[in-house]
Amino acid sequence: MPSPRIPRMPRRRGFSALAAAGLLTLSTACAGGGGEEEVTSLTAMDYNLAEPQNGTTKKMLQECGEQAGVEIQRDAQPRDQLMPRLLQGASQQDLPDLMLIDNPDLPQIAATGALLPLDEAGFDTGGYYPSVLEAGLHEDTLYGIASGVNGLALFTDTAVLDEAGVEPPQTWDGLRDAAAELTEGDTKGFAFSAIGHEEGTWTFEPFLWSNGATLTELDSPEAVEALELWSELVEEGSVSQSVVNWSQADVNDQFMGERAAMMINGSWQLPVLDEQDIDYGVAPLPVPEAGTDPATPMGGEVWAVARNGGEREEKAVEVLQCLLSDDNMRQWSELNAYVPAKEELARQLAEDDPRMAPFVESVPTARSRTAELGEEYPDVSAAIADAVQEALAGSGSAQEALSQAQQSVPEN
Repeated sequence: MPSPRIPRMPRRRGFSALAAAGLLTLSTACAGGGGEEEVTSLTAMDYNLAEPQNGTTKKMLQECGEQAGVEIQRDAQPRDQLMPRLLQGASQQDLPDLMLIDNPDLPQIAATGALLPLDEAGFDTGGYYPSVLEAGLHEDTLYGIASGVNGLALFTDTAVLDEAGVEPPQTWDGLRDAAAELTEGDTKGFAFSAIGHEEGTWTFEPFLWSNGATLTELDSPEAVEALELWSELVEEGSVSQSVVNWSQADVNDQFMGERAAMMINGSWQLPVLDEQDIDYGVAPLPVPEAGTDPATPMGGEVWAVARNGGEREEKAVEVLQCLLSDDNMRQWSELNAYVPAKEELARQLAEDDPRMAPFVESVPTARSRTAELGEEYPDVSAAIADAVQEALAGSGSAQEALSQAQQSVPEN
């Protein structure tokens, strides 16, 4: 799931962190012979404050630490405070040994030189989706790896669609027709998040990418056509103009309140919907033309290891391998309604829970948001969100809004 934009810190490269205070508290004991310190404690930082993720993260870190012979000192931060803390730690050579980071934020930290390349550590990536591994890359080097990933799909109110005789749309034309047909009274045919930060950008990216546009040419005809689709749905009344203020949670509330017959949302909403008396379906996102694969943004968090030297790095990698074991990966994915990062485990999940099948199907063609832009992505994402807001509010055309956004794209 995406998070709001986090300010970036100036880049620093090529240091090794050996912190003795601040984020890192190291318990040591003398190792015989050479007088070196034996590592008995590691630190970890994440933003899983809500239950059951909070308790499960704590439990997995504790158990994996015990297997590696270390105690894990965990620091759980509010989501909006995690990246500032990590960027400050990187600038001060003071990072925790293990970090759980929203994947588009990873390049900002990797660019400082403070993270351990996982291939250098001999980490086994066998069985992982290539697209999942791409989300942990910075400048073609693997710095982060996910236990599970999330994505977007089309949720439909089965009863409303059945009554109207409407099938879940597969193409943009079908989406226009279905949204218009399903709009009646206080119920809009379609809803999505167009809020003015990463959640809005994240929701728009599948439309931009599936139409052949890129994040480096935001004013291309393909990009403009994608934003015009959204603008026209609002102008036609099939989508509420209030989407410019709605988070993904707000969109889900509209759907559960029967004020939207269809919505774009993420797999993490499945447990929320299951608590309600709603008969719903999940389908792949509509695409410009039938037969085109959806191009959804890869969501979810990646684990990363700090360059803290010697045995600390080795122990941290050992803990990470445990966190990403098949059993833990399966448990984490089921808990969060995520798709496991390994293909075979994901296939098994789709068989066991058909509602997850559209999300599993989207993973092979899902895209890393930072593949084109690296650590520059947050600035461009913010510009896209602004463009979407401008176009949907009617204060500028899609062409004008995206031409303005293009100015944020760094020159090659």
